Amino acid sequence: MASVSRTAQFAKVSKVLKKHYKPVFSDAQRPVLEHLLFACCLEGAHYQAAEEAFAAVIHTFFDFNEIRVTSIAELCEVTSVLPDPKPAAHRLKRMLQAVFESTYAFDLEDCRKKNLGPTIKWLQKLDGATNFVVSYVVQSALGGHAIPVGAGELGALHVVDMTTEEDVKECVVPGLERAVAKSKGIEFGSMLHQLGADFVADRFSPAVQKILLQIDPDCKDRLPKRRAAKKTSKKRATAKKPVATAKKKPAASKKRTKAKASSGASAKKSNESASEGLSKRKPR
Repeated sequence: MASVSRTAQFAKVSKVLKKHYKPVFSDAQRPVLEHLLFACCLEGAHYQAAEEAFAAVIHTFFDFNEIRVTSIAELCEVTSVLPDPKPAAHRLKRMLQAVFESTYAFDLEDCRKKNLGPTIKWLQKLDGATNFVVSYVVQSALGGHAIPVGAGELGALHVVDMTTEEDVKECVVPGLERAVAKSKGIEFGSMLHQLGADFVADRFSPAVQKILLQIDPDCKDRLPKRRAAKKTSKKRATAKKPVATAKKKPAASKKRTKAKASSGASAKKSNESASEGLSKRKPR
């Protein structure tokens, strides 16, 4: 696929994805801060699970400040519908803390009025902000052209030879925004995210691997493979079997048994001696 242009590559990806997924469009009525928090739940998860987790967070806690000061354990419990609640809980807590320390409020609506470039740089500096979260906010809340990609999307694109190992480490897809038009950005990004969420859930799934093969028929050797279980020899298995040993009686029970036996023997002896004495007596 190296000789094909990036535009043609992503056009093929889009064509394949349309056969398996439906585009998901973000809620335009959400405030910027809620887009930010929703993105924290969405990274690595399916849309439905993220919506449920986000709704649970909003309805469980009194306000954003309570979310900020709550424990990671409690946030994990509230967002348990997510495939991996702990990273999402860390993102939620750290992002709210960073926003509060930066603005002393929980309102980011001014970001819509500011220039996009400085706003993106400011978002990137927030503690807990990932490339996925920043790109989602830029695309869904600020009207910019950015396609959010997380670990799942990067992993899937790496299998079809559209990202390198360095790209995966840096969490970037070179040429993505240039190859996909802004008017198709939300549609393409949402379908790619669904593939990424499926890849995170089970990269060995025949359905996921079928999609990857449709994108790149030559990726068969790069498909994720399960590790074969190690076979142990019969001798080794036999040697490891626990040997049945006779259960030792406790010392106390041994003493009680010995005492009981000796008392029984002495009683028997005394009975025998008494009867023996009676038999030797002469009749009157």
